[in-house]
Amino acid sequence: MVEDDMPAVRHVAKRFGLLTGWPAACDFLDAERAFGTLLIASADPRAAQGFGGTLRREAVTHLGDLFVLREHQSSGVGRALLSNLLAGDGPKVTFASSDPRAVSLYVRYGLRPWCPLLYLTGPAAGLPAPPVREARVEDVAPLDARAAGGARPDTLAWYAAIPGVTPYTTDQGYAFARVTDGQIVIGPAGGETPQDCAQTVLGALAATAEGIGAGPFPQAARTARIAVPGVHPLVPVLIGAGWRISDMDTFMANDAALTMIHPSRYIPHPDLG
Repeated sequence: MVEDDMPAVRHVAKRFGLLTGWPAACDFLDAERAFGTLLIASADPRAAQGFGGTLRREAVTHLGDLFVLREHQSSGVGRALLSNLLAGDGPKVTFASSDPRAVSLYVRYGLRPWCPLLYLTGPAAGLPAPPVREARVEDVAPLDARAAGGARPDTLAWYAAIPGVTPYTTDQGYAFARVTDGQIVIGPAGGETPQDCAQTVLGALAATAEGIGAGPFPQAARTARIAVPGVHPLVPVLIGAGWRISDMDTFMANDAALTMIHPSRYIPHPDLG
């Protein structure tokens, strides 16, 4: 993938509404190109039929994207991209869409449905507010590696440099919070235990909402969005506080990844895994 291919890839991404909330200067496609693999399916260098992308966490391959334009679906484009992106052995994980065909496709590549991934939205205020403090990426990267299945300090540093992103920690947990498009987005986040993760996420939400109240951000930014694995202890806490499930994916992994990633104490970033 070269820089000249990026406009065609972004054209497909925009058709699917994938770039909402990302700044024009950089988005998750840049991260896939820099820290993983980004492939384009195209018979014309000025246009794309689809694209796929992965990100790496040491040995873990996270399939972040596989999108084919409707007019090119069922043509073999998606399978060709997937064969390249998931080639070889090693731990692999993805978030499959609610389309049953997607789950079936990933099963053929050795991944199995693990648990639902719930995209929850709700008010940032009114929740417990455990104490947290702002952190440096190098302080939270080891916690992330243990919860997410592998180290990715360069990806975390790239994300932390985006305006509005702040990492928080409690020493036993960490959470990245970002204010964008009138919302707080949480993730990645994790902890030594499920409760450590939950407490840090709640603390990061409270700290970010408090900062919004004192700063030049719109009132609407007091709402938040988090992608929470269904087995995580935050699910009943947030739903009990009035949060709603706005969308749902299936957390899928192969056997090698099942022993490395801990969805009960890990909350992924919706686009970065």
